[in-house]
Amino acid sequence: MKRKLKIFIIAGEVSGDVLGGKIMAELKDAEIIGIGGENMQARGLKSIFPMSDLAVVLLEVFGRARTLTRRINETVAAIIKEKPDIVLTIDSPGFVKRVIKKVKKAAPESGPKYYHVVAPQVWAWGSNRAKKYAGIFDRMYAFFDFEVPYFTVYGLDTIPVGHPIADGLPPPPTVGRDVKTITLLPGSRMSEVKKLMPIFKEVAERLPGYKYVIPVVETTEKSVREYAGKWKTKPAIIPAAARYGQYSKTDIAIVAVGTASAELAMMHVPAVAVYKANALTQFIARRVIKLEHLSLVNILLGRMVYPELLGDECTADNIIREIEKLKPAASREKMVKELSRADKMWRRKIPAAKLIATDIMKNNNPPC
Repeated sequence: MKRKLKIFIIAGEVSGDVLGGKIMAELKDAEIIGIGGENMQARGLKSIFPMSDLAVVLLEVFGRARTLTRRINETVAAIIKEKPDIVLTIDSPGFVKRVIKKVKKAAPESGPKYYHVVAPQVWAWGSNRAKKYAGIFDRMYAFFDFEVPYFTVYGLDTIPVGHPIADGLPPPPTVGRDVKTITLLPGSRMSEVKKLMPIFKEVAERLPGYKYVIPVVETTEKSVREYAGKWKTKPAIIPAAARYGQYSKTDIAIVAVGTASAELAMMHVPAVAVYKANALTQFIARRVIKLEHLSLVNILLGRMVYPELLGDECTADNIIREIEKLKPAASREKMVKELSRADKMWRRKIPAAKLIATDIMKNNNPPC
């Protein structure tokens, strides 16, 4: 009698936890252990420590270096103890690379296979970095077809699965009505929340008369509520699980560059994309990122659809200026038309989570 395939799964951020939960739902005949948040725990995962300990920006971890080092060592020890057939990592490449290197050093002969979901953006940071990933992982699941050659040229099996966020999204909202609701999305990391919430506060207080709504994730909810409690214009705070319903009622969004901005683009929601980093992050980014844009929809289409206010340009004055441009219905309708041009790039006929789970089960038969 065959034993179940044993998979150690690691998700370090909210978006990875959402996808991890979907993958777990498709892995019906596997034993799952590892690290994850509320979505994966809802599928039965007992996380070995809180996922929130990993939800930090790699370039801004210096103040939490001791915690991260401890969590890396705990993860390595758990993998060695559990002896999984596969270590399935979702995004968070900085953390998972360090874990895998340590596991391989400790157990070079009898270690598991290493599969990674979300191809690192080597096309932004330098294509030569793909070679390093080929030396770490055994298989890569990429969201987009154009990413595949960056890794296969170095011998890393890479499978395009489409963007998982697009699977099962509600239909895009209609546009044309007067602007009444502005949704604020300050990001899923504390570093983003601390920098953006004061700016969002100024925007809300200088643009009264609108309903402001903030969807929050478990890792930042407490802080968002503390910040918002000091606002004169009180925003409504809703759980992240209700965000898609909110997007369908959103006239304009102000969103931190990242997963949420991709979700909004897929649902054709007019938005202004923002990003505010510390001085060190901005200094490094200006010198190493090889992209004209940071929002994924802008990257895919090769032009500015969502206006981007990054670094020193991320101010209340500039955000208000872009909102004023989007107030006319014709301006929002023009943006929606542009967003719809990316629809075919996001989606596949079979959901990404199902494609990943099917591939894992098909290509791995554990011994008795």
